[in-house]
Amino acid sequence: MATQHHNALTHALAGLPGPLPPSGVVHVAIPHTSRFTIVGNHLAQHAELSLVAIGIGVHIQSMPTGSEVGIKALASRFTEGETRIAAALRELEAHGYLSRTRVRLANGRLVTRTVFCNQPGAALRGGMVAAPVPLVTPVPAPLVTPAHVPVVVAPAPSLSPSPEPTPVPEESHPPVRVPSRTAPKAARRPLPRPRELTPELRQTASAILAGLRSHAKELVLSEDDVEALVPGVAAWLERDAHPDSIRHALTTELPQPPKHPAKIVKHRLTVLLPPPLPGAHELAPVRRTLVIPLQNCDGCDRAFRATAPGHCRGCRNEPTATAA
Repeated sequence: MATQHHNALTHALAGLPGPLPPSGVVHVAIPHTSRFTIVGNHLAQHAELSLVAIGIGVHIQSMPTGSEVGIKALASRFTEGETRIAAALRELEAHGYLSRTRVRLANGRLVTRTVFCNQPGAALRGGMVAAPVPLVTPVPAPLVTPAHVPVVVAPAPSLSPSPEPTPVPEESHPPVRVPSRTAPKAARRPLPRPRELTPELRQTASAILAGLRSHAKELVLSEDDVEALVPGVAAWLERDAHPDSIRHALTTELPQPPKHPAKIVKHRLTVLLPPPLPGAHELAPVRRTLVIPLQNCDGCDRAFRATAPGHCRGCRNEPTATAA
């Protein structure tokens, strides 16, 4: 058997185009037509995972949904002991490939739910993953548990367990879009601009921007940066902002170290833009409603509203009624 394999590889190497490298591996790539699994290089060539963790990750990804992938099941399948397998599973958990949680079934039994994701980075960004499992009540899972429920391999197909499973390519599964964990970023506000960029405003704005390095040595702007940011400073000057106030807003509490000074200045010119000063018509005094106080009538002691003490309307009209 070994001789047959050696001869087959020799013939395959003879058919490769171009010269062979003097050292290193030479790939004989024959396309698969059945029984294959697509594995990303981010897992196969992971810089931080151990070789045992990479091998177990590839093995779990090749198994269909419903396969037992607990520590004892893997230890019975491979020569590595339970300690090395448990450490490899912890590595996969730490890098987002594996998740194990304790869940409660309908009959009240606590079991371990194992979920494997073939692309942890895409899942965090809201990428394509397999359909989620039914909702259950999660509880914290211990490191090693004797009972395991079926594994969920994303995005592996849902096949019934058999002695020799036949995985299929990932593209054949209907994906489900997972919402992103972070809200979409709002569009950036444009740099403010004055109603009219006069030569006086341009000259003053350029001087303020060019002199920022005298007040904060980190804010060294190029000529192109100054030219691009002039409209923003001119908008502040048009709103009667004092040059010292503009310098203070642009140079105080800078991040250390400022990697992009021009972006920092643009951001502050945009988000810290003061409102225009109010005009004279906007500062007019507020009209107040005159409130007439209550007075006690000198004749009948009734309460009535008047600006000064005296008689109510009834007492004032009483002599007229008596004369009639």
